Amino acid sequence: MNTPRMPTVFIGHGSPMNALEANRHTNAWRALGESLPTPRAILAVSAHWYIDGTAVTAMEHPRTIHDFYGFPPELFAQNYPAPGSPEIARRVQDVLRPLPVAADGQWGLDHGTWSVLVHVYPQAQIPVLQLSIDARQSPEFHYRLGERLAPLRDEGVLILGSGNVVHNLRRLDWNASGSGYPWATQFNDTLREALARGDHRAAIDYEQSGEAARLSVPTPEHYLPLLYVLGAGGTDAQVSFPTDGIELGSISMLSVLCS
Repeated sequence: MNTPRMPTVFIGHGSPMNALEANRHTNAWRALGESLPTPRAILAVSAHWYIDGTAVTAMEHPRTIHDFYGFPPELFAQNYPAPGSPEIARRVQDVLRPLPVAADGQWGLDHGTWSVLVHVYPQAQIPVLQLSIDARQSPEFHYRLGERLAPLRDEGVLILGSGNVVHNLRRLDWNASGSGYPWATQFNDTLREALARGDHRAAIDYEQSGEAARLSVPTPEHYLPLLYVLGAGGTDAQVSFPTDGIELGSISMLSVLCS
């Protein structure tokens, strides 16, 4: 039986509390999982594994990492016991050669990955690997790395990016009711329109959006997973947006599906 070509998907993960909640975003994630072909494995690029270098988790049983603080005990009790896949980790290393990719046996699944997957694939039956984001590299580098991951799509691997295209924790507005700062809305909407017309260059060169980009992306780690998804998806992909919206004034929940 032929393996269906997998799409690529970026999910704006927002607060870790989304792991416990049912809201319009988590409902959209669940519906997305129900609509997609069942992947052979998931390769996740999370904002929360941002290191000096490229590595892929290569253990049989990745741990659930609770990489946050100040949240209720129920969140720390969450476990996502998906298996790993050393075999697919080696395949990731192969497709990214000659780039050195370390086989990591320590990291596991951080909340950028599992807080989303508890809704998308709640049974935790699909092998999950994480690919780190090299903090030393440019947006162009990350996009091109995504392009090199594209062959995995034909091998049944779902490439999943998890972050937020607008992520400014210092400007959170706890009184905001579903509306964003003007700069956050501008950046989010401009990017969404660019992706809808297949303009990946606008996404790569996001810093050229000036003040809106500086405020929306004060540090790049939450934005960069999108570039892997776009690179692997290709400029000819059909693009849709399973959910969108600005939470707390400065967190974009935009999700992007490239089919």
